[in-house]
Amino acid sequence: MQTEKVIVVGGGAAGLMAAGRAAEKGARVILLEKNRTIGRKIGIAGKGRCNVTNVRPIKEFIDNYPVNGRFLYSAFNRFSNDDLYAFLEAHGVKLKVERGGRVFPVSDRAADVVECFEKYLEKAGVKVLTERKVEGILQSGGVVRGVLCEGVELRGDRVIVATGGKSYPKTGSTGDGYAWAKEMGHTIIPLRPALVPLNIKEEWVKELQGLSLKNISATVFYNGKLLGSEFGELLFTHFGVSGPVILTLSGEVAKISKAGRDKGELLLVINLKPALSAEQLERRVRRDLEKYRKRQLKNALDDLLPQRLISPLISLSGIDPEKPVAHINRAEIDSLCKTLAAMSMTIEGPRPLSEAIVTAGGIALNEINPQTMESKIISGLYFVGEVLNIDGYTGGYNLQAAFSMGYAAGEHAAETLLFNQG
Repeated sequence: MQTEKVIVVGGGAAGLMAAGRAAEKGARVILLEKNRTIGRKIGIAGKGRCNVTNVRPIKEFIDNYPVNGRFLYSAFNRFSNDDLYAFLEAHGVKLKVERGGRVFPVSDRAADVVECFEKYLEKAGVKVLTERKVEGILQSGGVVRGVLCEGVELRGDRVIVATGGKSYPKTGSTGDGYAWAKEMGHTIIPLRPALVPLNIKEEWVKELQGLSLKNISATVFYNGKLLGSEFGELLFTHFGVSGPVILTLSGEVAKISKAGRDKGELLLVINLKPALSAEQLERRVRRDLEKYRKRQLKNALDDLLPQRLISPLISLSGIDPEKPVAHINRAEIDSLCKTLAAMSMTIEGPRPLSEAIVTAGGIALNEINPQTMESKIISGLYFVGEVLNIDGYTGGYNLQAAFSMGYAAGEHAAETLLFNQG
């Protein structure tokens, strides 16, 4: 029966980095991936462009994980965003920095990142086996012994589980790691979607499908209580809303839905002109109305709003769209301004977990060593990436966390193996 020293289960960001680093440190490594190819989720990240990381300082980085961010300090100290930037460029992926500190390949091709890791693993000597379904973890006496792979016991001295969460199941993230962890005695924090679009009740929202709004602010309220507010880009869809601001705010909505408290009133309020004060907005509206005073209201707001948004805005303002601008009174101007600053819609809840970019919840972090990613329950067993109870906002934070955790686990697994052998 063959013994593989380090077995990595899962060929996503965390698993690829873990396998490569362990091999670089001198261990014999095998990576098992149930898909035909590695890096499936990397390949679709950032709409196929792959937002690999962010250039913000580590302190600000930590603030972009809504819960448990401090757990990542050790992993980031071992392999930071600067280290990842240097690593990718050294391995042939030229990078660029965009709005908000987001880092992308210059080519805008996520496939370049995947190809980079394919070469990295090959050079390091990692044995990559695709279309291999792992069915469980082998352990005895509190020590890992290997994995069960398609009915065959594959022995290993260290096992790194990088199976991902339960979002985007077509990429292979079907939640296998949670079941294995639970069997090993780990606690699983209930799963919920994170970075996920939202369903909206109002039909006028769905009729705006495909319309993108930039530089707006979006705020979520639950029974009048502020849950969060974000500035940036929003996208209308056939079911409601998506886009960066919505993905970031969605975590709070998902928490309420998961707790069964979504029977209260969940509102999304959009400020279409957040850069303007109330006085500035009124002056702007009056200027436009004066400019087009010979028109009907429905034809007088083209300078202020995208064409498709004009009709719903006027309707929400309670004004007759056919009304001549010259006859618009002060109360109606006030109503227009209030609607521009607070266009409200009813949130019905988040889209399903399968449509989320990231899974929130997972293996309880107090059962994992943050410096090494090793289980505190089973010696030689490591968990990295989305399978753990940590998730970040959009902007490169989730991929960076995965790469950093994978690096830490791979390095520690190899170093302890070689030390024990020595």
